[in-house]
This record gives sequence, C-alpha cells and structure tokens, in this order.
Amino acid sequence: MTHSDRTACPCGNGSSLAGCCGRYHAGEPAPTPEALMRSRYSAFVLELADYLLATWHPSTRPSSLELDDSATVWKRLEVLESGEDDERGWVHFRATFLEGRRWSVLEESSRFVREAGRWFYLDGNPAVHRLKPGRNAPCPCGSGRKLKACCGLA
Repeated sequence: MTHSDRTACPCGNGSSLAGCCGRYHAGEPAPTPEALMRSRYSAFVLELADYLLATWHPSTRPSSLELDDSATVWKRLEVLESGEDDERGWVHFRATFLEGRRWSVLEESSRFVREAGRWFYLDGNPAVHRLKPGRNAPCPCGSGRKLKACCGLA
C-alpha cells in the first residue's frame, strides 16, 4: 500500500487520494466536469501546477502557473451544483482557504468543455469573500469543531 492509498483525498469526498483524484493526476481522464473540478482543487492543494495547466483549455490557459504553498492553505471544498449538457459542463463551488491568519472563501461558477473525450476547465467567475469567524464559531474547515479547538491559530 502506497502513501496515497492511505491519504484522504483533499477534495473531501471521503475517498483515498489514490481512489479519487490521484488517478486523474496520473493521467486517467476525469469522467465529469465535477470530477475534473475536484481533481483540480486537489491539484491546487498538492501544488501540481503541470496537472492544472494540462487540464486548462488551451484557449484560456495561462503560459505558466506559480503555486506558493506558504501563501494559501486550502481547507475545504463544497460543490454547490454541477452538470453537463453534451460537450459543455459547469460546476458551482466554494473553496475555503487560509492566508496567514485570514480566512476567506473563493466562490466560482466554472465552465468546462469536452474535447476528444477529455474535459477541460474553460473559465469561471471567481469571487473572494473574507470570513471573520470567532474563536467559539464552527471552524470554517468544515470539521464541525469550534475554531479554537481546530484550526484556531492560537
């Protein structure tokens, strides 16, 4: 059993990394826009810039992507809605993250396109909102525990 067989997938669906997003990172095509979006979120967590670029449609893909793990710590993914219609797909999601001591949420409605049997991220309309949880509030990471007992940053 490898490390990724035991590691929980960052996308939060409860599966192991190897049984979930890890297989897409290894080259298997994601079967749905939601699966691709979850694997891209996991790639941000794991700093897999090559995967992110490879799954970004060439018409909107940047020439490079710099990921800095010290700046952003991704904590939680919530898929609010997803679907597909023939060769087009969409995913509306929220991703909670921490930068220093500041909690924020990125909310985006993303568009996807399928070409030659593979889904690609096309674009989205991201909006970032700052969170200001109190120490006794539920932790934004989604654990169900109070912030001070979870990700509290004492």
